[in-house]
Amino acid sequence: MTRSGWLWTLAVVVTVFALAWQRMTGPTYPLRGHVVLGGQRIALKLVRSHGGAADQPVRIVAPDTAVRGGVQWRRFPSADAWDTLPLVRTGDTLAAALPHQPRAGKLAYQLRLARGGERVVFPAEPAITRFKGDISPYVIIPHLLCMFGGLLLLMRAGAGALAREKRYPSWARRGVLLFLLGGFVFGPWMQHQAFGDWWTGIPFGWDLTDNKTLIALVAWLVALWRLRGGREARGPVLAAALVTLAVFLVPHSLFGSQIDWTKAGGPAS
Repeated sequence: MTRSGWLWTLAVVVTVFALAWQRMTGPTYPLRGHVVLGGQRIALKLVRSHGGAADQPVRIVAPDTAVRGGVQWRRFPSADAWDTLPLVRTGDTLAAALPHQPRAGKLAYQLRLARGGERVVFPAEPAITRFKGDISPYVIIPHLLCMFGGLLLLMRAGAGALAREKRYPSWARRGVLLFLLGGFVFGPWMQHQAFGDWWTGIPFGWDLTDNKTLIALVAWLVALWRLRGGREARGPVLAAALVTLAVFLVPHSLFGSQIDWTKAGGPAS
């Protein structure tokens, strides 16, 4: 493989790792685990983000018909009393539905399962799920493609600067263009459809997804400014790539949009 091929491979690996890491460590990634009842292992998956106008389903596959239980829930953050929904069995599946909430509304919920005299709770600390509006595929698909393509080219620019390649300024300029489209056109559009807000980062809020995108853009604008007129700017480009990698290792959706039920008041649905 040529040196360029190795650098592209490195850029792809770093890009995929960064995007996967931020998604899998974020607060909206499904929570997985298991419990043991009657000597049998029951795999569990709790969804922590729900889109659309319907209630959020909670489903557990438990073939043992002696297993029963419920879902304890309340609005988050709030001082509401806990409510409990029974898990209704249909064949091998136990199911319930958390009541739909307005966009950016959150619920805390926890499974309480039993078999005879055995009792288990999962998870130990209630899971938090956030409700959102429907997002058009015509918005989310371009957002994902632009973010992946932009990050890939920016990582390739950083690798090229490190390897003293001549084409690294071209990768940087193309990457910034895609990054602008993904993070500052389709990203806000997607957020507006999901939560009703176009931008919740500085100066309007502390959404880390918006703010880390802004930090990365500023780093690259500095690098592009240093590249003006065909100048050599390996250091600023490499620094911008490292800043971008660092911010993309921050979990996705931290400090995102949410309704503070302690201030909003009103009963749960």
